Amino acid sequence: MAEYSCAVCGMGVTGLKCVKCEAELVHDHITTDEGNTVAVTKCPNNCGMIKSPMCCGTDMSCSL
Repeated sequence: MAEYSCAVCGMGVTGLKCVKCEAELVHDHITTDEGNTVAVTKCPNNCGMIKSPMCCGTDMSCSL
């Protein structure tokens, strides 16, 4: 299970689920057309993905 935490304030989130299939979302990275790496949280059943959570104006880090 992906657990995200904020390096600035310590706030954290866990237990993110896909509403389509109820699977636990997993942490991953994608590479944009410009070559930048972006952290994402995606459904392991390919239902979709979202940008990983943010807090205090920065991406939250994942414990995995």
